[in-house]
Amino acid sequence: MPIFLDRHDLSGLTASDIAEAHRKDLEVQGQYGVRFLTYWFDESRGTGFCLIDAPDIETAMRVHDEAHGDVAKDVIEVDLSAVQAFLGRVSDPEPSGEANNVTFDSALRAIMFTDIVGSTSMTERLGDARSVEMVRAHDALVRRALKDKGGRVVKHTGDGIMACFSDATASVQCARAIQQAFEAFNLASKEKLRVRIGIDLGEPIADSNDLFGATVQLAARLCQLAEPDAILVSSAVQDRIRDRLHVINIGLCHLKGFPQPVDVYGIEWR
Repeated sequence: MPIFLDRHDLSGLTASDIAEAHRKDLEVQGQYGVRFLTYWFDESRGTGFCLIDAPDIETAMRVHDEAHGDVAKDVIEVDLSAVQAFLGRVSDPEPSGEANNVTFDSALRAIMFTDIVGSTSMTERLGDARSVEMVRAHDALVRRALKDKGGRVVKHTGDGIMACFSDATASVQCARAIQQAFEAFNLASKEKLRVRIGIDLGEPIADSNDLFGATVQLAARLCQLAEPDAILVSSAVQDRIRDRLHVINIGLCHLKGFPQPVDVYGIEWR
């Protein structure tokens, strides 16, 4: 059966309220051949998401309607591997043992893109075999920083990596660590590697039938806009990070695909 991700407006409700609604869904789901796999809830933003294995959207929403009456505002069909990459799980986490202290992580995610500067000219200069070695060096440095800062690789883009984080501050710390790692690499390597990085923060939304569409697009545009060795982040990231000592306001920038100018911030890492 297809897998669906739905989005609810849950303003004013608590984690306990949503946990109870999820329990009611589980009680009713068997009558309709539906499985509610898990959910995410962001109390501060008043939004929630359910991951559902169902024959179709209508049947999934029928369970919501019968269980508690809160039918989702938006529903998209998704791939489980994409959900795993972005949100880190596709099932309910193990209970903590505190029966009355039910909390689930937010669906808010920071999306990061890295891009190797001048990769095409590097291939022309070094040849395929040597350039692949350089890309592998890039991957190793980025993956090491991701592991240290709690990030997850979503996919390889050919000239870089797309990754996600559950915490905006961790994404910025990781970006700084990546640039510092490349600076150290370049001190010891005859062939230099320079990268640019872009980060945005958002929730799963429907955009051209893609998961995390607008957030992914903005992170990619920020990466494209960045100068070599630079880190650019959106205002959503800047608002969430705890340490603003390294933040520089770049100003409003016009980015392809975004009708309104975007407020862009740079991150100092040296």
